[in-house]
Amino acid sequence: MASETPAIFGGGNQDTKGKHRILVELNRLEQETKFLQSELDDLENVDNVSIPCKELLESVQKNPDPLLPLTKGLTNPSWDRWFEAPFDSNGTRCVIV
Repeated sequence: MASETPAIFGGGNQDTKGKHRILVELNRLEQETKFLQSELDDLENVDNVSIPCKELLESVQKNPDPLLPLTKGLTNPSWDRWFEAPFDSNGTRCVIV
C-alpha cells in the first residue's frame, strides 16, 4: 500500500522541494490575507474624516497666515526681470507660469 502513495504526499523524495515551495507560498498568501483583513478591519473602525478636514481647510483659507505679509500686486517691480523668460534664438519664448 505504501508503494501506491503518490510522491506529493510524502511517498517519495523526488518532489519534496516542490511540496515545500507550495507550502511556503501558501503560508505567505495566508499571512498576506491576514494582514489585508486586519487593514480592512482598521478601516471599518475609522471615523469619517472628510467633515473635519473640510472644516479645517475652510478655517485655514479664511484666516490669512500671520507670518506672511499681505501684499497686493508687486512690492518691487524690478523683481519681474527674474521671472521673465529669456528669448530663444528662434524668436520663441519660454513662458514660466
